[in-house]
Amino acid sequence: MPVHVYAESAQNQGFAAPPPVISMDNMLQLSTGLLIVLALIGLIAWLFKKIGIHPGGKPGVLKIVTSTNIGQRERVVLTEIGDTWLVLGVAPGHVTLLHRMDKQNDLVNQAAATPPGEEFSDKLQASLNQDHAK
Repeated sequence: MPVHVYAESAQNQGFAAPPPVISMDNMLQLSTGLLIVLALIGLIAWLFKKIGIHPGGKPGVLKIVTSTNIGQRERVVLTEIGDTWLVLGVAPGHVTLLHRMDKQNDLVNQAAATPPGEEFSDKLQASLNQDHAK
């Protein structure tokens, strides 16, 4: 009986019971913060993938010279390993060696020097000049 007397006297003196440690507001705030952090991590990973930044990626022996899509999920990739170029057919779950050749620096330099479509623009300009000359 002395326990009840002390409890009743504490309530009569104006002491309030402490709030619960885990309340609905605390859980909502914790869940919202967690979702924001996870969304931020996902956004950063997506941006790294879009931009082409790979954490810890170092330039190595293998280099992708160029690639082109030939279908929805198929590509042809020209890779350089040392002094050898490999033409690879890449499909989901499957990579096929299409051709192997020696590295050709002159092709890369020529492609870099002449932007695509420049020859067409020169031919078009010459054709327009001939039509106006008549």
